[in-house]
Amino acid sequence: MRKPRDFDAELKALEDKAKDLKARKVQQLGELVIATGADTLNPEELVGALVAIAETKDAVKREAWARRGSAWFRSKSRRPAPATDRDNSGTQTQPGGAQPPSGTEGAA
Repeated sequence: MRKPRDFDAELKALEDKAKDLKARKVQQLGELVIATGADTLNPEELVGALVAIAETKDAVKREAWARRGSAWFRSKSRRPAPATDRDNSGTQTQPGGAQPPSGTEGAA
């Protein structure tokens, strides 16, 4: 006769794994924010830009952002710059990327 499965233990293990995956996702998102220099933005600016991006249905814009993101991941210059350089590079990067959507929708 087979030993009965312990469904409670299996569910607990799955819940623990889900919590670990969620924690890792949150950590990786935080690392992306820091690596891109977006940690210099105040929380309202960052959330406004993210909301505008998430609400955007324009496939052309989304594809352009995806290409830019892919290029960023492939580049070797994605390492965080020193604090003095990050301010300058952050202002150069934002106008072409996340700034127009948040400027049009989030500024009002």
